[in-house]
Amino acid sequence: MPEETKQPGLEENFARLEEMIETLEKEDIPLEEAFAVYSEGMKVLKQCNDQIDRVEKQVLKLGGEGQLEEFGDGYTGI
Repeated sequence: MPEETKQPGLEENFARLEEMIETLEKEDIPLEEAFAVYSEGMKVLKQCNDQIDRVEKQVLKLGGEGQLEEFGDGYTGI
């Protein structure tokens, strides 16, 4: 049975992004390294967006009758 790899949580991904930003802000970073860090950062950012989307779909709202309902696909956040 293949071993499942656990993806980092949202907070861990945000911390990784912070580290990547600090690396990219260095004045003496070689172009190749900057591109590699940027590419990895874009992958981590996509993971963050996917994680946030999953959480948003799990958010419940309180209906007019006091019952809990899931937000529908048409939820716009307004």
